[in-house]
Amino acid sequence: MSDRITTGTPASAMLTDLFRRMTPAVGELGERFAAHGHELALVGGSVRDVFLGRTGNDLDLTTDAPPERVLEIVRGWADSIWTIGIEFGTVGVRKGRWMLEITTYRSESYDPKSRKPDVVYGTSLHEDLSRRDFAVNAMAVRLPVGDSVDLVDPFDGLADLAAKRLRTPGPPERSFDDDPLRMLRAARFVSQLGFTVAPETFTAMKEMAERIEIVSAERIQAELDKLICGRHPRAGLTLLVESGLARIVLPELPKLRLEIDEHHRHKDVYEHTLTVLEQAIAQEENGPDRVLRWAALMHDVGKPKTRRLEPGGRVSFHHHEVVGAQMTRKRLTALKFPKDVVADVSRLVELHLRFHGYGTGEWTDSAVRRYVRDAGHLLERLHKLTRADCTTRNKRKAQALQRAYDHLEERIARLAEEEELAKIRPELDGNEIQRILGIGPGPTVGKAYKFLLDMRLDRGVIGKEAATEALLKWAEENGIR
Repeated sequence: MSDRITTGTPASAMLTDLFRRMTPAVGELGERFAAHGHELALVGGSVRDVFLGRTGNDLDLTTDAPPERVLEIVRGWADSIWTIGIEFGTVGVRKGRWMLEITTYRSESYDPKSRKPDVVYGTSLHEDLSRRDFAVNAMAVRLPVGDSVDLVDPFDGLADLAAKRLRTPGPPERSFDDDPLRMLRAARFVSQLGFTVAPETFTAMKEMAERIEIVSAERIQAELDKLICGRHPRAGLTLLVESGLARIVLPELPKLRLEIDEHHRHKDVYEHTLTVLEQAIAQEENGPDRVLRWAALMHDVGKPKTRRLEPGGRVSFHHHEVVGAQMTRKRLTALKFPKDVVADVSRLVELHLRFHGYGTGEWTDSAVRRYVRDAGHLLERLHKLTRADCTTRNKRKAQALQRAYDHLEERIARLAEEEELAKIRPELDGNEIQRILGIGPGPTVGKAYKFLLDMRLDRGVIGKEAATEALLKWAEENGIR
């Protein structure tokens, strides 16, 4: 269906405003393609986001021109061109502040045993739209725009946008068979946009969940990361679990549904985890914090493996933070996350229970220093994760935990002011250790450094003279001098 959008309607105002801001870049490009005998249209998420009020500077376009022809048309006009996606029919272009991806009409599908799509170029805009993931992304606007806007919406995507509904252009089984990643993309859009999935789409997701196994870890990771950083991650994660997709891409999550939290027997660990995630998000200050969110999601994944029934019907999960950190590291590595993200998330999982030894303030200053030292650059995130981990309905207990953590943060701030806690170092450096002990570089220097650092944490600042005396005594006791 191709409709001329009536002037004065909300849809017309939105599209007109977009094209006013895109002029002259996109207008010129449309004219160049037309002059060379080719079609060009704004397409997919770029059109959808106009109606959602989410437009940015990145635009998707589609054309009947093959990639080599696209290169000919944009050369001499674009400020820069990149061809990293040309094997899939995509040419990237920058013009001023606009970043444009121009993709040849195509139809792609997966061989049942392949992890990569087979790309076949299409011949019409309608055919191209029919192979897109969801009807809300299967709309286009023909370029160049004249006196009126020509919206191409053959699958009623505008109606789905109004209903906040995700529905495939054709049979969902065919769509998910062509590209199984679309099932994860559905969960991602639920998280990002607050949409719901049409019943027939959800049924197909459940029936075809195992098809996701052919998709590469990198593509799965990208979708999961966008999902967890969305505005409604609980809804997206719930869809993953209920459809059976989580069992394959993030199996630690559905396994939590079977375990009862020893502190909150009225909740299972799965519900507790989603609540912790939401409470962590509520503390974010500058947009989504992927490390904090992943740590909140994974913080209790070690519980199923460490669950033990104790006398009196009590359930324990001893050392689940250590086991959980190992499981987190393994899962995120398998999903090809960057090494620094893997390290930070698993470290937060490992540390998330440390505070519970604090009681009502029994920690010594030495213990507080070690807490800060072990958290390192993750200290602020650890504060947020620890506070988020309190999901008890007992108001008195919750208030007591809040007061205890407030007290700990006050002590950290005081010690930081007194001792520059974040920059804790031994009072003697490696060169001084070698000079005092009369030794050269080697493992003994490292052992001496560790001794001095532990002493610094235990006793605070004692001065170089006292540190030298302690070092000499330690060396004598260990047969080094």
